[in-house]
Amino acid sequence: MADEPIYKLASGATSRFYFNMKPTAHSPEGLTLIGGLYLDKMDELGIRPDAIGGLTMGADPIAAAVAMTSFARKPPVEAFVIRKEPKKYGMTLQLEGHVKAGDSVVIVDDVVTTGGSTIKAINVAKECGVHILAVIVLLDRCEQNGMENVSAQGCPAYSILNIHDFM
Repeated sequence: MADEPIYKLASGATSRFYFNMKPTAHSPEGLTLIGGLYLDKMDELGIRPDAIGGLTMGADPIAAAVAMTSFARKPPVEAFVIRKEPKKYGMTLQLEGHVKAGDSVVIVDDVVTTGGSTIKAINVAKECGVHILAVIVLLDRCEQNGMENVSAQGCPAYSILNIHDFM
């Protein structure tokens, strides 16, 4: 933590805190823990989606961790990825994975500040006709109304951790 807001965020704002979840979310131990935390959270909420995913790249390791862990715990949950833009070739898909219109999904993200990336994922998922049960983020920075902005999209939003867990 810095004394002054020195860390530039995706929103363009600066903060005293910076959370780089990528090293944890790409390590064997981190993936194992994240998969379990998400499944435990979904059990706590009483939801079990057909699939889980979000906007690349923050959501990718989370979705894969949950899918792999769910296979061991049963029932399995599929993973999917939402591209920032549709592919320009092939099937030109923006949502990739074993998910189809009508499926129930959970949208995930690693860190939420303004909610912009998560909201983009919600909008693409809605356009693809999936039913969003909830949004679950690994870390809510508790800045710039991120979770409130996500909830305003009509999706229940939850976090596993928030900035106060680190203070």
